[in-house]
Amino acid sequence: MLRKLGIGIMAAAAIVTLSSAPGATAAPAPAPERVAATTLYYDDSRAGEFKGAVAAGAEQWNSTVENVTLVRAPAGTRAEIRIIADDGWPRATLGPVRPGGSATVWFGRQAVYQGYDPTRIAAHELGHSLGLPDRKPGPCSSLMSGSTGGVNCTNATPNATEQAQVEANYGFAASRIPMDGRIVVDAP
Repeated sequence: MLRKLGIGIMAAAAIVTLSSAPGATAAPAPAPERVAATTLYYDDSRAGEFKGAVAAGAEQWNSTVENVTLVRAPAGTRAEIRIIADDGWPRATLGPVRPGGSATVWFGRQAVYQGYDPTRIAAHELGHSLGLPDRKPGPCSSLMSGSTGGVNCTNATPNATEQAQVEANYGFAASRIPMDGRIVVDAP
């Protein structure tokens, strides 16, 4: 019996040794299924004098993330994100908005009158539609710090953390992340 037990222990030790030997590899875990980029349309027909800033803000997102693309809605196309210029503070529906969903960005002139950068405002508010909350207080390097980045802050590029969150919001199995739907007001 000891001989049988000894052989069993030696065989088990050999298996452990082989499986932990340098160069031995376990089967790789399957990679998550790559999803096609989500296209969200925005309607800037009511964005007034801020259409250029909205296009530049959308381009900031399009150039830094892969899982979602913001596209100006052609005439007659239903848009998920409506951009409306008004005289209040910038505010937006907190997403992440999905295809067929609905979110609104109010591009408030009050922030522009106080000296805040229009492209940063647009990219920040679109960030809300993509599911990012405010990160206040915060430095200028954080797009979602909004007004706490300061009047002289012109950074309209999402940082790596913000990019990663949007990628996750629109990545593998992202459709399970519900839209928040609250209105986020970006007054200082």
